[in-house]
Amino acid sequence: MEKEQNKYLTVSALTAYLKRKFDADPYLAKVYVTGEISNMGRRRGPHLYFSIKDSESNAVISASMFGYERRIKFQPEEGMKINAVGRVEIYEPRGSYSIILESMTPDGVGELFLAYEQLKRKLQAEGLFDLLKKQLPIFPKKIAVITSPTGAVIEDIARTVQRRFPSAQVILFPAVVQGEKAAPTIIRQLQRIDNMDFDTVIVGRGGGSIEDLWAFNDENLARTIASMQTPVISSVGHETDNTLVDFVSDRRAATPTAAAELATPITLQQLTTRLQELHLRQIARIKQMIDMRQQRLNRVATHVIFQQPDRLYTGYNQRIDQLSHSLQQLTKQRVINEKYKVVAILQRQQHLQRSLLQPIQERLQLLSTKLDLVSPLKILSSGYAIVEYDKKVVRSTTDITINDEIDMRFSDGHATAKITGVQHE
Repeated sequence: MEKEQNKYLTVSALTAYLKRKFDADPYLAKVYVTGEISNMGRRRGPHLYFSIKDSESNAVISASMFGYERRIKFQPEEGMKINAVGRVEIYEPRGSYSIILESMTPDGVGELFLAYEQLKRKLQAEGLFDLLKKQLPIFPKKIAVITSPTGAVIEDIARTVQRRFPSAQVILFPAVVQGEKAAPTIIRQLQRIDNMDFDTVIVGRGGGSIEDLWAFNDENLARTIASMQTPVISSVGHETDNTLVDFVSDRRAATPTAAAELATPITLQQLTTRLQELHLRQIARIKQMIDMRQQRLNRVATHVIFQQPDRLYTGYNQRIDQLSHSLQQLTKQRVINEKYKVVAILQRQQHLQRSLLQPIQERLQLLSTKLDLVSPLKILSSGYAIVEYDKKVVRSTTDITINDEIDMRFSDGHATAKITGVQHE
């Protein structure tokens, strides 16, 4: 009975046995499988979990890819048909099997192309390609070129700029233009240039496959160029190559020579010719203006005013005469009127004096007559005199004695007398 019981395995033992078989099977160590992505969305940190199913049946296998961001360039989507390579193994806790993917590519289109299209749609939806493009300077002084120091790009650009506009200075900012280090290198050089006083920057590289040009589809590089203050000209690959850098740059050139021509829109020869044309036009214009001024001066010089300048003042003189005559007449009439007013005022004043002073004069005359009647002088004129002694009026014979000198006031003067005798009554 005990021997019969030992024939049975636990689930864990059976699962462990199968796992060892799966791990030892060389055909399951590297399996190529194709199908559609389903049950997408299970991402745990840098790991991706989903299912692969057959499009014509219900067969499904769980799939996992660890560190998927460094393994694939594109973003897996629900329903996307893929070709994947991985190993099949059993997950012991659940007793289920799944495929652990090492690589995965879209079926029908290349992985890089799909990643390019996905990132292009993303940036376009954000409006990064529709930003206002900056104008390129017409007369650049300093042109920065980001490219490989050993390639032909810098030589083509320098030669073209020297031929078209020699005063412009071309400065190379060396960068890695292929591989994983390319995008960070170009971004650092762009940031350096944007903090300097360059008029234009050219990002250049020769042609190549999509893998060779992949650095110019980097999202961070595209965003850096879109935020640049300095105008950027893209010259990456051939005319048929399109990278994301081309869409965010201010101008795109098919070749380095074309980029240099865009950076120097006007050649020195064109500028010289244009200056000569302007110089000739300026001379002709000045001559025309001088002729016009001379003709106008001649017309003015022959004007009747300059020929007979006194005619200019004839009208004014007549006007002044009329005004002077009117002023004299007006002044004369005003003086006459004022005289009449003064005479009338004087007559009125005399009348008022007579009417006001006559009663007063008559009253004064009457009072004067009355005063004359009581005046001491009037009495004195009748033969009387006022006798004073010691500046006092003598009113009685008792006020004086013999030999006193007395003062006698008459109506017409004074006299001094000496008392020689006093008789009382």
